[in-house]
Amino acid sequence: MKLSRETAAFEDRLGHHFANPGLLVAALTHPSIATPGRPDNQRLEFLGDRVLGLVMAESVLHADKAAREGQLAPRFNALVRRETCADVAREINLGDVLRLGRSEMMTGGRRKEGLLADAMEAVIAAVYLDGGFDPARKVILQLWGNRVHDLDEDVRDAKSSLQEWAQARGLPPPDYIETERTGPPHAPVFTIEVRLQDGNLASAQAGSKRAAEQMAAADLLARLNTEDRA
Repeated sequence: MKLSRETAAFEDRLGHHFANPGLLVAALTHPSIATPGRPDNQRLEFLGDRVLGLVMAESVLHADKAAREGQLAPRFNALVRRETCADVAREINLGDVLRLGRSEMMTGGRRKEGLLADAMEAVIAAVYLDGGFDPARKVILQLWGNRVHDLDEDVRDAKSSLQEWAQARGLPPPDYIETERTGPPHAPVFTIEVRLQDGNLASAQAGSKRAAEQMAAADLLARLNTEDRA
């Protein structure tokens, strides 16, 4: 299979040239345009999420050899979360080469965060299937760059930081509420909402309640700190 000029240029940005270009094409094919002879990227997304998770788990361990599990979990989740995957996808203009159905194109699919994040994970899986773990690891670390080392301190222990923020303003500790649980029993996804008594709130999703709580706290902290500086 010969790649289009645009997809070949994306291959250059990605930093991996495929022995089997069909894997890349599948990774860039959204379900809205899939046919029996043209598979979409959903199965690849499932695999890419796991490959990314292994690489990032290894990276956060190596980045701070003294960190405890409770410190590692929020750092890991900040690196593999949907927003981060979408940011990386935007940096390499992944949206420009997505294969979308007309309905998705008409509704701005190339810019949708969830769609970009899913495609980024699918592309990671395509690299893994094409070349193995080492090439996939190389691509991930190259694309994620300094994110492993530049995590904000608030993300590393966001729940403690948010509680300190609330106490400094005479507010009671934040409440964390599970608002949704999806996925199969062996791999649940938790949606957690964090609420302050003053009405501020945020929510996040993760594969464990603790990680989702940390992510929600980090999101709320980021917004509160931005408002404080305004």
